Amino acid sequence: MTQRFSPPAGLGTPAPPAAPTPSRHPRPPPAAGSSLARPPPPPQSSTGAPAASTGRQGPSPPPAMEPEAPRRRHRHTHQRGYAVTRSPHLNKDLAFTLEERQQLNIHGLLPPSFISQDIQVLRVIKNVERLNSDFDRYLLLMDLQDTNEKLFYRVLMSDIEKFMPIVYTPTVGLACQQYSLVFRKPRGLFISIHDRGHIASILNAWPEDVIKAIVVTDGERILGLGDLGCNGMGIPVGKLALYTACGGMNPQECLPIILDVGTENEELLKDPLYIGLRQRRVRGAEYDGFLDEFMEAVSSKYGMNCLIQFEDFANINAFRLLNKYQNQYCTFNDDIQGTASVAVAGILAALRITKNTLSDQTILFQGAGEAALGIAHLIVMAMEKEGLPKEKAIKKIWLVDSKGLIVKGRAALTREKEEFAHEHEEMKNLEAIVQEIKPTVLIGVAAIGGAFSEQILKDMAAFNERPIIFALSNPTSKAECTAEQCYKLTQGRAIFASGSPFDPVTLPSGQTLYPGQGNNSYVFPGVALGVVACGLRHITDKIFLTTAEVIAQQVSDKHLEEGRLYPPLNTIRDVSLKIAEKIVKDAYQEKTATVYPEPPNKEAFVRSQMYSADYDQILPDCYSWPEEAQKIQTKLDQ
Repeated sequence: MTQRFSPPAGLGTPAPPAAPTPSRHPRPPPAAGSSLARPPPPPQSSTGAPAASTGRQGPSPPPAMEPEAPRRRHRHTHQRGYAVTRSPHLNKDLAFTLEERQQLNIHGLLPPSFISQDIQVLRVIKNVERLNSDFDRYLLLMDLQDTNEKLFYRVLMSDIEKFMPIVYTPTVGLACQQYSLVFRKPRGLFISIHDRGHIASILNAWPEDVIKAIVVTDGERILGLGDLGCNGMGIPVGKLALYTACGGMNPQECLPIILDVGTENEELLKDPLYIGLRQRRVRGAEYDGFLDEFMEAVSSKYGMNCLIQFEDFANINAFRLLNKYQNQYCTFNDDIQGTASVAVAGILAALRITKNTLSDQTILFQGAGEAALGIAHLIVMAMEKEGLPKEKAIKKIWLVDSKGLIVKGRAALTREKEEFAHEHEEMKNLEAIVQEIKPTVLIGVAAIGGAFSEQILKDMAAFNERPIIFALSNPTSKAECTAEQCYKLTQGRAIFASGSPFDPVTLPSGQTLYPGQGNNSYVFPGVALGVVACGLRHITDKIFLTTAEVIAQQVSDKHLEEGRLYPPLNTIRDVSLKIAEKIVKDAYQEKTATVYPEPPNKEAFVRSQMYSADYDQILPDCYSWPEEAQKIQTKLDQ
């Protein structure tokens, strides 16, 4: 069925005035009296047309409603002619003014028409409407990203709730599976194991000198789809698109990277279209040395506070790499820490419905990989914050992996799983385990579609007045249950959240419930924005608990009545701003920020860092001299 995209309300809504921006400084704050002030950029109209000139020298008086007026941003480029219209960073299509077309030598390369960005957004939406599958919509939007970057982000931000499932989960999973087939234009850096010893040279090939955030994967565990090798590049690309659309990170300061060390995927190794290395994965000391060189090369080129997000690494590497690098570099693993933060945020919101504390819960995980263990560790931290000793908090958490319930004495447990192993007989059947443990919170993160059977859902409703059930696996086909199954089999009493989007469910009573989507996009854009804004050099687990608390606070009582455990996705930039503001405040209080002087207004400071998708004015810096100074000498001095 074709999904309809109505023209979004509020296109052209002005951005608030930019706040003064401190400079980056690794030393303590300078003496009092330093100024943060800088002249504000001149105003810009919502259509992208230049603001009217007063004809005066010097700054113009502020226009009416100046606090709400968007700001004209000037951009300078040495490019001229055809190259301007083919640059995704410069291209404005028919929004170039006549003066810009003439000055940039592109007049005649465009039709003789002038169309605002707002109208361009509507054109894109109409083209999206014409397509019959989200995969085709994904391809259309990726082409737009390659041709007109600001329009791409303006479209996403116009209705993030509709477009996020297209540019990221669940559609990005199919895109990664088909990545070699639909490969058209490379995006990001491809670094292979054969480049070891030369990674610094490869980084130098990237055209941008200032990079503040990197998302990197080795493609071994893409979503719930397994080893996709070099095809996994779709994940860093999609993730960074959300860094910008949801968090306001400048896309030109973001870099997607794939580390290609081979693949164990037989289909890819035999596929003549596969774009990656045709070899088995390199492991062991050679792999570790490759990662060490990569981390060192990135920090040497882009600085110690360049954020490096690890994404979709296999369990065997995810935890040990996080533990290895967390205190050396500015890094985090979204599958572990981001998933943990958004899950805990959902639980904290759910507890406002159940009217009890986190320490009162018994929590059972279907899955014991990096997501489950990350959530478990953050829950323990949150329980400790409530005053429960760590050893008692651990006893409230049970995990089930592919071999059954994790208990003491079971063979071949990893160190991470061993921490949550309890004294109990071994059990393998999930239905029997649920009946035995009687959890108040059931969380699925094993990517086993349908794992929460009818019996399990009915049992959860029998044990609890308001059972908390999270089916967090992606993509939709891997979800442990659907929202409809969960609500109907628990008579609408379940407090439900999922990793992929589900439609609202109307119960026989006529009540409509809106399932919460526990998407990591509530977490990583705001974390990245805050970390980069204040120049943090290390990202602690505390930041992710703080983030969970901020997200839960943004859920209104009305949202909870409707079954929503997360703020509406279309408010996600506001949520990211709140997260970043809190991170920045804490960083300055704890003396871990490296950007000085300290901004007095943290919200305004963070807001000033956020990327604007409005078109810039691309003209030379033209100004006038006094008439006397411009006099042309016509006679020789006698």
